[in-house]
Amino acid sequence: MQQGLIETTLTVLPEWVDYNGHMNLAFYVLAFDKATDNFYDNLRIGLDYRAQENSSMFTLGINVDYMREVFEGNEICITTQLLDCDEKRMRYIHYMYEAGVADVVAMNECLAVHVDMDKRKSAAFPGVTRQRIAAALEEHLKLPVPKHAGRLLGNKPE
Repeated sequence: MQQGLIETTLTVLPEWVDYNGHMNLAFYVLAFDKATDNFYDNLRIGLDYRAQENSSMFTLGINVDYMREVFEGNEICITTQLLDCDEKRMRYIHYMYEAGVADVVAMNECLAVHVDMDKRKSAAFPGVTRQRIAAALEEHLKLPVPKHAGRLLGNKPE
């Protein structure tokens, strides 16, 4: 795992395991969603932001790649790296690892948009929020860009 990334740690629960004896694909996405919540909280655009600013983040698209199985009781660690942002969108990637193992278990790239909840339409980030996200992006861009990033989730050409 790389230093400087936001980390989320979870344990594979019995109800996440399917009849093949490994974590079901839907629960990989659930685990990645929990990492997204942690990532948003770290950027201060999570639940508290929703309540205070009446704005939120909506997911526009995701890609998930599965590399290895994980099993009931395994501890998993998910790292999150911000890859790109503009005035109202963010693109980031999650990497899932089994605790203590260097190999990637799965990856999840996400494209999300900032939404004004009154209008239920996309809206630009407020200035201070945009500055905070830009500062995080500046730090994350110092890290290697994952070779899997950008597959069909980049912003549409204008």
